[in-house]
Amino acid sequence: MSGGGGGGGGAARFDLPEADAFTRTYWDAAADGRLLLRRCGATDCGRAHHCPREFCPYCWSEDVRWEEASGRATLYTWSVVHRNDLPPFGERTPYVAAVVDLVEGPRMMSEVVECAEADLRVGMGLDVVFREAGDFVVPVFRARS
Repeated sequence: MSGGGGGGGGAARFDLPEADAFTRTYWDAAADGRLLLRRCGATDCGRAHHCPREFCPYCWSEDVRWEEASGRATLYTWSVVHRNDLPPFGERTPYVAAVVDLVEGPRMMSEVVECAEADLRVGMGLDVVFREAGDFVVPVFRARS
């Protein structure tokens, strides 16, 4: 799910994922406005994780399945980015790069949108929303209303 360059002509885009057969399920769900994570099916583990992997990063079980997340999270940490020379980030500055804790347990990197810098607080409630990015739709978060 890491970002990569965009093929074809023009400047490379560093905000677009590289979807493959495994992560296509994740990106298709995002396009439908649903956030997915993976949950271990091992009876002695059962933990959820993100970024999606084909195995559990906690117990190494290959018994993992897709699960729809609630879309609710809390803000763990953030940084307001005022300068980024990689396309297309420079056109979007300033933006809030963030790490959020999903209520299901996993921590994920994302962006907080529609929130003034002065209103950001550790532990504040967030809800997932989705933003178009090229041919993809990506999960970002905004303050819970």
